Amino acid sequence: MTVATADRSGLGRLAALAGVTCWSAGNIMVARFDMPGLWIGFWRLAVGAVLYGLAFQLSGRRMRFATLRLVAPAAIVIACEIGIFFTALRITTVANATIIGALQPIVLLAVASRRYRESVTAWLVGAAIVAIGGITLVMQGSSSQSGWSLRGDLLAFVGMFFFSAYFVFVKEIRHRVDTFTLQTASMAIGAVVLFPMAAVHAGTPAIPFPSWGQWGWLLALLAVPGTGHFLMNWAHLHVSLSLTGLLTLAIPAISGLGAWLALDEQITLVQGLGMVVVLAVLVAVIMRDARLARA
Repeated sequence: MTVATADRSGLGRLAALAGVTCWSAGNIMVARFDMPGLWIGFWRLAVGAVLYGLAFQLSGRRMRFATLRLVAPAAIVIACEIGIFFTALRITTVANATIIGALQPIVLLAVASRRYRESVTAWLVGAAIVAIGGITLVMQGSSSQSGWSLRGDLLAFVGMFFFSAYFVFVKEIRHRVDTFTLQTASMAIGAVVLFPMAAVHAGTPAIPFPSWGQWGWLLALLAVPGTGHFLMNWAHLHVSLSLTGLLTLAIPAISGLGAWLALDEQITLVQGLGMVVVLAVLVAVIMRDARLARA
């Protein structure tokens, strides 16, 4: 491995970790946002499509139909995931929604091993099992909270599969599309995909416009979890699918801590212990990946 490649690998790990942190903060923001989840998803993508599209045009670039067709599968699944998961965050606890989403690494480890021939060792599988055990501790007692909803949990479960598919689709095309083009095209296509869902939920084709305060929240969502997507999309070219999948295990721990601070959701001693276990395992996984990259 060359020095340049190793440097990119290290930056890739940092970008992926920063992306996961942004998504965790975004979960708290969505839970506090006074708007239905599908509307939040649509308006965030629409605002992003306008702002990213304007910057894309001003940079002198032009979007080709071939690029849109290449990005479309990833854009469609992430739009569906955003709509579904944002809805789950609005009707169940943040802890439950993010913990169910943490099953994603199981799916991605299987795909990474079979499709990309990544070395998914017994050590890596064991680390994932221990981390998921920690997540189980975090989840304990969540169902007794007043904000819990079975429908919300089921939506989070469906959203997890869409999010897993998004990781795989981006991994497939990342070497053919730069990050900025991928982000711009995904938001434009995603807004089109989510529009009919949001319109059906609103009961009218004219989806209610956000208030001035809600526009501020939407811009914040674009800046925080939206940037998380940008960072993770960049990282996919430089780190393995198995590593990016395992890093998403940090989302329940970080989101749970944020929900405790911002939403007054309770964290028991057992749940706190689970968060420590998850984060400790992920630190070990990242350090091991860095050693292998240097080797």
